[in-house]
Amino acid sequence: MSKPSVLFVCVHNAGRSQMAAGWLRHLAGDAVEVRSAGSIPGAQVNPAAVAAMAEVGIDISDQHPKVLTTDAVEASDVVITMGCGDACPVFPGKRYLDWALEDPAGKDVESVRPIRDEIESRIRGLLVELTPAAG
Repeated sequence: MSKPSVLFVCVHNAGRSQMAAGWLRHLAGDAVEVRSAGSIPGAQVNPAAVAAMAEVGIDISDQHPKVLTTDAVEASDVVITMGCGDACPVFPGKRYLDWALEDPAGKDVESVRPIRDEIESRIRGLLVELTPAAG
């Protein structure tokens, strides 16, 4: 079986989706293909999100917001939107999840930590579903 692929989508691809992708890469290693994108990508990844992830030993400072493409959706098994009502192309056979997460935009690191921890919890649950043998 080919490895599962997950696409995280939020508007700016600067906070929640980047943290989620960072967690999944960190926890799954090469077992899962990870993508993230935004409908209106920001100029850079949120510095507070980068700092909050660095506190738990995950470096997302080299990531850049990317535009959401139909190809990215089509190439992914699971598409997770981050509570932003994004219009996402729908393809049969894809699994869509919507995670209602607070937007870290404009927040300091202290305020981003609970969002980071909520994302970690959801990623751990997702990982159990995606890689049952590893659970």
